[in-house]
Amino acid sequence: MASIARKNLLEDIPRFLVAQIGILFAVSLVTIQTGMQAGFTRSTSKLIDESPADIWVSSPSMEHLGLTLPIPYDRLSQVRRVAGVDRAEAATIRLTVWRRVRVNQVTSITLIGGEPNGLLLPSSKITQGSFSDLRQPYAIVADSASLKTIQIQQLGDTEAIGSLPAKLVGLAKGTQSIVFDNIIFTSLESANAYATSSLTATPIASPPAPKALTPTDPVSFVLVQAQPGEDLASLKQRLESTVPGIRAYTRAEMSSRTQTYWQERSGIGFILGMGAVVGIIVGVVIVGQILYASVSDHIKEFGTLKAMGASDWFIYSVIVEQALWMAILGYVPGMGMCLGVAAWTAATQGITILITPVSAIVVLGTTVLMCVSSAFFAIQKVTRVDPAIVFKA
Repeated sequence: MASIARKNLLEDIPRFLVAQIGILFAVSLVTIQTGMQAGFTRSTSKLIDESPADIWVSSPSMEHLGLTLPIPYDRLSQVRRVAGVDRAEAATIRLTVWRRVRVNQVTSITLIGGEPNGLLLPSSKITQGSFSDLRQPYAIVADSASLKTIQIQQLGDTEAIGSLPAKLVGLAKGTQSIVFDNIIFTSLESANAYATSSLTATPIASPPAPKALTPTDPVSFVLVQAQPGEDLASLKQRLESTVPGIRAYTRAEMSSRTQTYWQERSGIGFILGMGAVVGIIVGVVIVGQILYASVSDHIKEFGTLKAMGASDWFIYSVIVEQALWMAILGYVPGMGMCLGVAAWTAATQGITILITPVSAIVVLGTTVLMCVSSAFFAIQKVTRVDPAIVFKA
């Protein structure tokens, strides 16, 4: 049986290669689309998942990490007085404009302000410089994947955010999220100064140092690290009952809320899922056509097998084996290509295409199911074969 299946498969090499290219395309489309969906979902909460903060305090109107109403800076001092809080810091996340004044160009950025080496900024991600350097006035750290977009070359270069200078003092890697524009890290004081500066005024060459925040200045979140052994559910309740006008979320809750928003309410997850479905449909059509044509070309041989007493199940197994060989021979190079694409996009674009061992096995199972399902069309033709066909001229 195996020799018959392989002989039918490799008899026409050009047709075989066309089939494998179709399967490779289908495997790649399914893998990349599902990988982008998984990577996209994880990317939306990357800052949350990598933060050591146990609890995130926000406005009750918070929808996800990048969409929330501000809370006054005074909430920080109130949070610090709650029993069970070991450490608390304010953080702000705002969309603003990066300006290259000399060439009259702008681009959108996501400005993230926090305590240098604190509960928000992922110090493990720094590759050049240090987050400690953000204590300098108007100093920034950018993700290396954003350099091409913001068009800054090296440490020490200065452009502008609003009407204030922005000096690059460090580079990070792996902090960029798909849902946020180019992420720029800075101190909380500098972020507040940038947020209140004019977007149209000529940048000031030597502005005064950023002022300390006042109790009424807006911030996005207060990040809390609980005391060792503290029950987070109880601490959440104390925070919400003690501090007015806030909601508290554990890290897991904050991550889940952000991921759910982008998966279910943005429509992006649906679009990426549709791409995977299209890949499966393309693969089924191509493999089905190839197997049907192969059976048509060998219809007399199958008729001969039937005339010799071969059972229908034996003949079906030949066709199914052809489909299995096509699945495996299309899957291996397709998955290899996807792993290469995933590594390239992560290194150069800061975009995560998440391919895990589990997802690779799922795609393999999908590929096998796709090819075996395609064999159904060819099996239908064999079912109707009359053994007497071998005696016809």
